[in-house]
Amino acid sequence: MTIPEHIFKSYDIRGIYPDEINEENIVTIVQAVYAFFSQKLNKETITVALGLDMRTSSPKLFEAAKNALIDCGAQVIDIGLVSTPTFYFAVSHYGYETGIQITASHNPKEYNGVKFVINTPTGLIKIGKPTGMEDVKKMALEGVKVQVPGGTIVKKEGIVEEEAENALTVFDHPQLKKFKIVADPANAMGILYIEALFKKVPAELIKMNFTLDGTFPSHQPDPLQFSLLADLQKKVVEEGADFGLAPDGDGDRLFFIDEKGEVVPATIITALVAREFLKEHPGKTILFDIRNVLTPRKIIEENGGKYEITKVGHAFITEQLTKSGGIFAGESSGHFFYRATGNAESQVITMLAVMKVLTEENKKLSEIVAELSRCSESGEINFKVTNAPEILEAVKQKYADGKLSTLDGIAIDYPDWRLSVRTSNTEPLLRLNVEADTKEVMEQKRDELVSLIDATKK
Repeated sequence: MTIPEHIFKSYDIRGIYPDEINEENIVTIVQAVYAFFSQKLNKETITVALGLDMRTSSPKLFEAAKNALIDCGAQVIDIGLVSTPTFYFAVSHYGYETGIQITASHNPKEYNGVKFVINTPTGLIKIGKPTGMEDVKKMALEGVKVQVPGGTIVKKEGIVEEEAENALTVFDHPQLKKFKIVADPANAMGILYIEALFKKVPAELIKMNFTLDGTFPSHQPDPLQFSLLADLQKKVVEEGADFGLAPDGDGDRLFFIDEKGEVVPATIITALVAREFLKEHPGKTILFDIRNVLTPRKIIEENGGKYEITKVGHAFITEQLTKSGGIFAGESSGHFFYRATGNAESQVITMLAVMKVLTEENKKLSEIVAELSRCSESGEINFKVTNAPEILEAVKQKYADGKLSTLDGIAIDYPDWRLSVRTSNTEPLLRLNVEADTKEVMEQKRDELVSLIDATKK
């Protein structure tokens, strides 16, 4: 039994099934996770919520993980087939001490993996590189074993329905007009919370790819690849719908399509939700990641809020949201985080926020986008490189007269534009984002940077 070191990622454990992660080595991995939980909580017997996604390998890995936890002496709560946000909601809402989710997020069908969290009085701690992943990796590779008699298992049902009801309470059960909505969850986990929510709010829901299928017969469930949204965009326009919804494979990311078939930048949704929360909670802190900051920063300032800029990555952002006491955080990749759900993602709350604004302002989504937009964004441009440090240094030298941040890669600010260049936490890529007060400046600086990176890369 071998465990490849590279499956221990920045935010989770993820590898190809069965070559890199399988029913045999997941036992050792789960034993190590439980040993880590035990150390952190200073307890021998721990409550663990255990869920899974719809991948074809997930039931086998789930059974192996469940039996491993019982052998550890855990009190296992079987929460069944759930999206990752529903998993987070369950751990936070029901007060379970820890949780493990079998999922590989938006990765292709041959992947699977493990996400795991600890519950604390101030919110969830997602275990990643800064919060204990290296400890888990070391224990797993050393083959740490925990064997305590008395492990138990009970099944918990009705979680996604309660998640939807809880989301409605965040906005005090808003009166919503009846929308026409097209949703394409790509045969993945977003199906469950979309259906649960729209049993409780009025809408004509037009479903695309709404059968759970871990082979992803329609397309890979990754809405950051905007090419995969083409059918949804077309359907929204054909149906004359108010908007479209595109969650990713495990449901923790969500992109919106406006009534014209255009992809709404995630920064606009961050700005929209931030403005709503600041109406009810004046002066509170909102977080957003360093890639694109101009629109959310200006909207938050205009509405009397405070802000913090974070590193990229959902585990980092949940951690900073917990530390800051902030009420909400948005990430450029479509993750949206709420204090109300343990500082983890909730796309049910995000959908409700958008519908609330569209109802109260009686405007189309494209009109709201235009009103909230405070800059022009390039979108993320990716480069496969082998000399990222050399490129980052070249960018720093060329733009040495700007205001430099090294929070995550490099970001350089000027009065009317800014850039962010960073290496991916999950892929061998360099990622560039440019934003400016005007489209002309954004395009000029974008092209300038692309040329510089292309000339420097190896």
